[in-house]
Amino acid sequence: MYARVTKYQLKPGHVEAATKLADSMKSDIMALPGIRQFLNVVREDGEGYIIALVSSQAEAQDSLPRVKEIWGRMAEHLAEMPTPEGFDVVAQWDAP
Repeated sequence: MYARVTKYQLKPGHVEAATKLADSMKSDIMALPGIRQFLNVVREDGEGYIIALVSSQAEAQDSLPRVKEIWGRMAEHLAEMPTPEGFDVVAQWDAP
């Protein structure tokens, strides 16, 4: 399992509009190769993180052009274009 973690910053006052736009792109996001789970967290000040669990590093790499295209659709709400980072998953726990 592999995780793509992306820190992002929204422009002031754009949290609600960016959240609505992201919700409208759910099918595109969940259709990315190998994606297993997607988590988007954000604070009122617009600082947020995306954590996407992907089956493998290879699938995460293969999907980067589509990921960049999706981020491009969010550009009007972003303070700057974010850069995804990748990590090996060493633990994934769920509550009983």
